[in-house]
Amino acid sequence: MVYFVATPIGNLKDITLRALETLKDADVIFCEDTRHTLKLLNAYEIKKPLYACHKFNETVASQKILEASRRGEKVVVVSDAGTPVVSDPGNIVCKTLREAGEPYTLIVGACAFVAGLVLSALPADRFAFLGFLPDKKGEKRAFLERYKDLDLTLAFHSAPQDIDKDIEMMYEVFGDRNAVAVREITKIHEEAISFRLQDGLAVEKRGEFVLLVEGAKERECPLNALSEVEHIKHYMASGLDKKEALKRVAKDRGVSKSELYPFSIDL
Repeated sequence: MVYFVATPIGNLKDITLRALETLKDADVIFCEDTRHTLKLLNAYEIKKPLYACHKFNETVASQKILEASRRGEKVVVVSDAGTPVVSDPGNIVCKTLREAGEPYTLIVGACAFVAGLVLSALPADRFAFLGFLPDKKGEKRAFLERYKDLDLTLAFHSAPQDIDKDIEMMYEVFGDRNAVAVREITKIHEEAISFRLQDGLAVEKRGEFVLLVEGAKERECPLNALSEVEHIKHYMASGLDKKEALKRVAKDRGVSKSELYPFSIDL
């Protein structure tokens, strides 16, 4: 059996009892960086064989994980921080296990972008997590263009050396919007900085950021520039009867049909 285990994103105390139990019972642990995971294990006096599973060797590591699980070993997969697979190695492992019919599960816990979403105070009923942006300017722009019209909160990860360029490109593609940069999550110096995209982020760039950007505003229908009578006539001229034309105009303007009825009496 393979267990993907979420680990702390800053504060070592943010680990679940179930996660500790799973780590202690593991026969082998595959991790993004053995040195980083060793610090966590040492903090809880856990000693286990550690093997690397990172973005450069994940395909090979996934086969080793599959073989170990098939031998009856309890295999644990962790990333450096947070939930494996989410902007971290692990997706190839999941695909390999799924295709081979080998069971696996997730021991849930910390996830940086979820924490950032809460700390941002931006709408969280609907959102899209988009991870890290591409490095190349053209690819970065093309990526953002695909999501610029989404009317929901957008969540990104951004490295300190990239965040200024990321924000600049977001402003070019999205226009000016409210945004919040969250960093040092769960640590002493945790902060959520609100700003406008056009102003940029005027703080020292250190530590990885979770960047939250408000969604696109609903675009006003260009027909709303017409008078109410002209608006109704527009739809009637296209072949709709007066009743259906009133429905369309009410939807365009965000008002009730009863409000528009007086404008249609003489039509």
